[in-house]
Amino acid sequence: MENRAEPVSITAGPMIPRVARVLRKRRELPDVYTLDLDVPEGTDPFTPGQFNMLGLFGVGEVPISFSGNPAEEGALVHTIRAVGAVSAALTKVSMGDIVGVRGPFGVGWPVEAAAGQDVVLIAGGLGLAPLRPAFYHVMANRKRYGNVALLYGTRGPQEILFRRELKNWRSRLDMDIEVTVDHGTGDWRGHVGVVTKLIAHAAFDPPNTTAFVCGPEIMMRFSVAALRDAGVDANDIHLSMERNMKCAVGLCGHCQFGPVFVCKDGPVFTAGHVGHLMTIKEF
Repeated sequence: MENRAEPVSITAGPMIPRVARVLRKRRELPDVYTLDLDVPEGTDPFTPGQFNMLGLFGVGEVPISFSGNPAEEGALVHTIRAVGAVSAALTKVSMGDIVGVRGPFGVGWPVEAAAGQDVVLIAGGLGLAPLRPAFYHVMANRKRYGNVALLYGTRGPQEILFRRELKNWRSRLDMDIEVTVDHGTGDWRGHVGVVTKLIAHAAFDPPNTTAFVCGPEIMMRFSVAALRDAGVDANDIHLSMERNMKCAVGLCGHCQFGPVFVCKDGPVFTAGHVGHLMTIKEF
């Protein structure tokens, strides 16, 4: 009697990438591109602040936050800076190319819990990309929030991300949008200085404020200090941490940050939870 092996059924899990194709590619800055990927079957909706693991087969994968509008279906939107082998390769893909996708993963911005409060969003450099979905959500539900301020800082005028959108957002009369640069050049007539200087000019009620902060860790550390000095509670300040995430499900330990794993317990944490860890040198 002939013995035949039964076919093996492989169930999709968090470690198995789905295949997505590049629908659109936009150049934001010389080393920053936004990719629109089609949505693989079985992909769960994302919440603002979550991330995907994006990969190129044979090259590797990296964690990239969502940067699109959570209310719009049909594409996974990610904004990527070429800083390593994998991210650089991702910025060189063309329309129709295949990208591996795992996710969505992580804890996002508490946009629903912030309803009824003033909202302050503080972004540094590429940190505006992970905050953009939260800002889209707040704009789409503007009546549910109090005062809203978006404070954005970057190195120079030539490195302002999403410049056209920022201009459109500033045209609204129901939000405070401020941009500052470390060094003004050319015909720049806006703010010059670190982004924390903008906090004093924003209209918000500290005891009734939720803050979202994303950018380089040193920028977030000083933003937390400035918000705390203004009277915002540490547990109402939310930070998106970036660490060396590999598995995205808390197994490999690469992203351990004190007692937490950034991929599984974050990437969004309150300053009350992890703020003290950010003050430890080289931690």
